Amino acid sequence: MSNWIVDRTRILQCDEIALVLGDLRRKARRSTNSRMNMVIFRLATCCGLRASEIGGLALCDVQVDNSRPSIRVRREIGKGHKARKVPLTWDAGTLAELVEWKRFRREQGAADDDRFVCSQHCDSLGNPLDRRNLRKRFKAGCKVLGRERQAGLTIHDGRHSFVSHALHGGRSIVEVRAAAGHSSLATTSIYAHLVDTDDKVGNLFDFG
Repeated sequence: MSNWIVDRTRILQCDEIALVLGDLRRKARRSTNSRMNMVIFRLATCCGLRASEIGGLALCDVQVDNSRPSIRVRREIGKGHKARKVPLTWDAGTLAELVEWKRFRREQGAADDDRFVCSQHCDSLGNPLDRRNLRKRFKAGCKVLGRERQAGLTIHDGRHSFVSHALHGGRSIVEVRAAAGHSSLATTSIYAHLVDTDDKVGNLFDFG
């Protein structure tokens, strides 16, 4: 795995993430589906979750009511049946939006074991979203980047971007490996130096 090379074009750069989040925030004011697309984009790009992990995430897995908020990726949904925790202390914007979405789902009557993201259609509210639907929603969120760029991106590129920005933002390789669930430090190290440097200081995914 250490010989694998990440294509730099698969990494969402700072200005692209800012553009997507800004566009989705505007749309979220009038559309629940756009708001959920923003949450899906955050879970992929700012938390490093795979599509299957996003789809399997339950409300109780998003643990935000304590001093060390995190996402619990259970063995049942993790790749290779490996459990892990993803810290939500690395980026205040991501934490705030996940807290708000969890509150919204509670207001919809969702219980601990219900899906964190799910169908919002009145006839299927609460039903799981499959990976195909999640992939489409991620790409829909990237529409603001232009047709050519959007066409070349996948939801898994969000995960690649998370690892790259976490390393670039100063998180240790050991921390990032644990959050991403990589099998070795060599895999994590592949993602170093894939992010454009702008020398700005701020939260990991707040580039606006």
